[in-house]
This record gives sequence, C-alpha cells and structure tokens, in this order.
Amino acid sequence: MIPKVFSQVIELGDGRTITLETGKLAKQADGSVVVRMGDTMLLATVVSARTANPGIDFLPLTVDYREKFAAAGRYPGGFMKREARPSNEEILTMRLVDRVLRPLFPKDYHAETQVMIQLMSHDEEVMPDALAGLAASAAIQLSDIPFETPISEVRVARINGEFVINPSYSQLQEADIDMMIGASADSVAMVEGEMKEISEEEMADAIKFAHEAIKIQCAAQVALAEAVGKKETREYEGEREDEELAQKIHDAAYQKCYDIAKKGTSKQERGLAFSEVKEEVTAMFTEEELEDFGDLVGKYFGKAQKAAVRDLTLNEGLRLDGRKTTDIRPIWCEVDYLPRTHGSSIFTRGETQALATVTLGTSRDANMVDSPTLQGEEKFYLHYNFPPFSTGEARPLRGTSRREIGHGNLAQRALKGMIPEDCPYTVRVVSEVLESNGSSSMATVCSGTMALMDAGVQMKKPVSGIAMGLISDGDRYAVLSDILGDEDHLGDMDFKVTGTADGITACQMDIKIKGLSYEILVNALKQARDGRLHILEKLTDTIAVPNADVKAHAPKMVNRVIPNDLIGAFIGPQGKHIQELQKETETTIVINEDPVTEEGIVEILGTNQEGIDKVIARIESMMFKPEKGGVYEVKVIKLLDFGAVVEYTEAPGNEVLLHVSELAWERTNNVTDVVNLGDVLEVKYFGIDPKTRKEKVSRKALLPKPEGYVARPPRDNKGRDNRNRDNRRDDRKPRQDKRDS
Repeated sequence: MIPKVFSQVIELGDGRTITLETGKLAKQADGSVVVRMGDTMLLATVVSARTANPGIDFLPLTVDYREKFAAAGRYPGGFMKREARPSNEEILTMRLVDRVLRPLFPKDYHAETQVMIQLMSHDEEVMPDALAGLAASAAIQLSDIPFETPISEVRVARINGEFVINPSYSQLQEADIDMMIGASADSVAMVEGEMKEISEEEMADAIKFAHEAIKIQCAAQVALAEAVGKKETREYEGEREDEELAQKIHDAAYQKCYDIAKKGTSKQERGLAFSEVKEEVTAMFTEEELEDFGDLVGKYFGKAQKAAVRDLTLNEGLRLDGRKTTDIRPIWCEVDYLPRTHGSSIFTRGETQALATVTLGTSRDANMVDSPTLQGEEKFYLHYNFPPFSTGEARPLRGTSRREIGHGNLAQRALKGMIPEDCPYTVRVVSEVLESNGSSSMATVCSGTMALMDAGVQMKKPVSGIAMGLISDGDRYAVLSDILGDEDHLGDMDFKVTGTADGITACQMDIKIKGLSYEILVNALKQARDGRLHILEKLTDTIAVPNADVKAHAPKMVNRVIPNDLIGAFIGPQGKHIQELQKETETTIVINEDPVTEEGIVEILGTNQEGIDKVIARIESMMFKPEKGGVYEVKVIKLLDFGAVVEYTEAPGNEVLLHVSELAWERTNNVTDVVNLGDVLEVKYFGIDPKTRKEKVSRKALLPKPEGYVARPPRDNKGRDNRNRDNRRDDRKPRQDKRDS
C-alpha cells in the first residue's frame, strides 16, 4: 500500500511549476522531499545526530549533491561503469547549497549533520542545480532539526532584456546574465554568477527579481510542513555560556586589541601581538579554572578581539593594516617571468601573490565534460592551486579541495567571456597562489589576464577583480575595499566582483547579516568598481594590449577547412598520410568535422612556421581544382609505358596522368621520346574523360597540328577502330565451322 503523500505546487508565473512531495520515499531520514520540475526530479534527505561529539566547537555539516547517470538514461564512463567521486559541476552545486544553509543552523549546534541531494530523473531543458537549494531546505523544514528559517535558491537570467527564473539550457545560451541567488524570505544570503559587462544597478535589479521568486518558494515549504504536521524542534545541548566571564575577558582584552589593530602592522606582527594579549588573559585564571572553563576563555577572547577590530573601522575608518576603507594595498606586476611557458605573469597585492601560466593547445587538449546533465568540452579553462605554504602553514596535501575548485571556477567565469570566439587554441590557465592574505581568487583573475595577454591570446578587454567587505552595526556601516583575510572572517559580507572597464563579468557574494538594503549593496558595488578600475590600471601599465603573436617557442595555430570528401584522402589508410606529414613537418594536425556543414576543420599546431606552411601547401594542393579548358604548368614526376605522371606546379602532390597519346600529334612509341623525368611543360585540362572516367590532360592540344596530319579513324561501338577493316574476306568461315571441318 502506497503511503499518504503530501505535495505543494509552486507556480513560476509562465505556465511552469515546481512540485514538492513528501511521504513516499526515504522515510527513515529525519526529513526527505522530492522536488520535481518538468521531468527533472531531485530527492533530498537530511539526517542529524542526536548528540554532538565531545570537543567539537563547530557544525560538522556535509552537503552532498550527486547526479545519477541513470537519471539521463546513460552509463557512467570508465572501466567500472559506476558513479565514483563527484565531478566539478557536482562540487560547485554542493558549495552553492552549503553557503546558504550553514549560517542558519544555531551557532551552538554541533551535531553531525548530512544533507544529501540526488538527481533521480533528468529533463534536458531543466537545470537541476537551480532546484538543489530548495530541495535541501524543504527536507530540513520537514525534520525536527533546529534551523532558523527556510531558504531557497533560484537561477535568474536576462534574455532579450527580460528576467527569467530557472531558464532552460537553450534559453541560457542567449542570456547576458546568469546568476544563482540564495535567500530566505527576509534576506539575500548568497549570489554567484557571470555576466556580460553589466552595470551595478542591473545586477541589483536581477537580485531583487530573484528574491521575489524565492519568497514564494519559502512560503511553499512552510505550507508543506504544516500540511504534514510541523515537528517540534529537537532539544540539544548547546554551548556553555558565562556572561560574567565574557564581560571580564572583554574588559581585559578589548582596549589592548583595539590599540594593536590601530597600529597598522603586518599580518605576522599583528598575529604575535594578539597572541601575547591572549596569553595575558589566560594568565588571569588558575589551572583549576582553566580546566573548568578554558574553552570559554578562547571563545570570549575571540569575541572581544572581533568587537575591537570592527569598532576601530566604524569609529575611525581605520583597518588592521592602517588603510582607510577605500584604500587598495600596494600592487606590483610582472609578465614573461617564466622563460619556457607559453605565457606567464605575477600579480602581487599586499600579502597576496598569484603566479599564472598559460598553455596553448589543439582541440585534443580541451577539457572534456561528461556528466548526466552536461556533455561537451571547454576550450578555455582555469585551474587554481592553493598550497599550504601560501598562508605559512604545513599540512597534508589531499588532492584538489572543494575550495580550489570553487575559486578556480569563479576566475574562469570572470575571464572566459573575454576570450574571442575565433581563438584557434585550446587555452589552459593555471594559477599558483604563492601568498594569501586577502582574495587569492581575485589575484588569479588579475594574473590570468596578464598571462593571457603575454601569451598572445587576443583578449577582447582586460579583466580585473577585487574582494570587498562590509561591517555594520545596524545604524552605521563601512564598505571595505580589498579586504584582508581577517576582515573576511570578522565582516558581515564578503563579495568578489570582476569586470572590465565597461562592466561586471562575474561575482560571488556571501552576505552574513539580515535585511541588507539594496542601497547599501549598490553603494558597495560602486565602491568595488572604483577599486577594480584602480587595479585594472596597474595591470595595463604592465601590459597594455595582448602581444601581437605567440612566443617563439610557443606553438602557432592555423585552421583550414577542407571538403568532407577529402578528409579520408588527407588522413590516408590507417592514418598513414597524416602521420607521415606530422613527422615530416614537426607539427600536430587534428581534424574535426563541423557538425553543421560536415566540412573538415584542420588544426595545424607547430613551433616551426616552415612546417606549418608545408601542411598548408599540402591542403591547398589537395583542394586544387583545375578548370575545364584551363592551361596549367606541370612537372613530370614518374614515367610509365603508357604515359607520364605529372603534378601541377602550383599544387605539389596533386597528380594526373598525361597519356602517351596526348604527348604529341605524331605517333609516340616511347614516352621518353617526348618527355623525361623532371621536365616542366604545359598541359590543357579537359575535365573527366567520359570513356575512362578519369581526368584528362593533353600536351598536344597546345601544339600546332603538323602539316598533312590525318587523324586516326574513330573507334566503333565495340571499342575497335575501322582502319583497313573494310576489305575483310567474306568467305572466312565462322570459328565453329572450322572446328567442325
């Protein structure tokens, strides 16, 4: 018997709907829900432990999003034919959901919590990542897990000037804004996306439009939970609190921390000074007291330190390193630092440094994307590495982290719109973060821009990026340009904005306070624009425009188009011709078929221009088509008993047979009586001979007929000529009669 099912329908206003359903699947989870839009279905579950592990002072939250290949009727790749570790696209969706959920759990809730979202059915025109946040929040609302308020996430796109919520794949291809917004009914919490050089006001309008749709989705979650029967929030053991102890530590530490913050020292000096104050505070208590509430001492010292730094900024407009709120740290840049890369640059801003490299390749080097929801390839991609030494730490390396994938994706989205559509190369950018105190992803955007221009990639416009912060106490606020790592931790908003001189290309925001006004948001974005333009000026002072050509040791790329019927001849049997040509010319040759025209797109990659020219000449030779009636110069390359093989001098390799009968008007007994190997002569092209069905050329057609020349009689229908055949004896018996006689 199928259990009772509860559902709630969300109208998107254009005939499309989203359905929330619960009661049928995964009933042993603390909360479970199926979200459906079109034929896309997500199953979201949440489970949280009843008790927290002792000694943990944070929320061990895991958000897991997986796409099942069966959802799209496909098999996983690889030998095992089984879903394995998550793809980059799945990890990016996990991060989108985690960033909105995590701040809404109680700060003193430390129980192991796992949110799992699975794509169970996939509709090609419905993008599931836009439904993942809604699914996760709805599952939590159906549980008894403490959570502040329902949230949702939507994708907003602008298509032909109109905003659309959760557009289809095909619609998104025409959009100039692609943003994911996460919010509760009251406040926007997360923004991430890419744009085509839009203004700050346009970005704010897109966020407002998305927020209105999110409010409806939050209300639907509340209605579903009430229909099922809202569970009482579970009781849990929170953190100990001691207001008297907190005040004592605040009184002892606040002013000292304020004075240290006001000195404007470096990260290392500041860290040592704060540590000394913490030791002094700790020394105020006996060993017995520290055994009893030592964990609270560190917690309350951190609060006092945070309050001091925030107050310094709000009261005096000063920051930890002595800057004012709008100041950008000193910047220096350099290009062509690495001698053998195809492009390189260093970008250093204060205590943050990124070294970027560019590698140019063929379509074979494209980044292949093969997931249940997306198949294709990326001809421009960026990888970001964040080693522990960049922050002065020593820790194990355990593969590429989710953070590295997320930051690399942000930088890639910032730059990819400025790569020209006709760029012949596959382009890989790698950012090595060598120092970090502040936004290394924005340093990656800046170093990536310069490295691309150094490599000779003809970027449409250079791109810069900046990380901004916000500190607010309700009545007052301060927007901080080019934030430090500490300011990121203690601030109320962290937002990264990238763009050209003409507009925003990408953004990522995490907003930690409720009810942030759009006026403050727009002001912050405008201040970010001033900072971006300042940084952009530093970049263009270092390298103003892309280098006109790639470096001498970098491969040159040339594309040629050949007809479909010549692809096989160019490749040769089992690739023989193309392999020999690559070896002879020291080039890499790749042939792709245009999916629309079915023509062959030949990519020629090599460092030796002479070799590239040889390949081009071979292609042009193959494509050479003589015109009927035209006269062409040819060279004898082979002698045969029945003629000479000649090649067109303007198309080496393009051969044709010059038959012995077409060498001269007179009878030619030996080919060498007329031509020899290596001779250059002219021939007339007659097109395809209807009898032999082969191309016909003639030398004699260009020569005057000898005086008294008599043409041979034409052949009869049986292929025999009639020369001297009219006097044949009629009394010859048939062969059969001769045998009978």
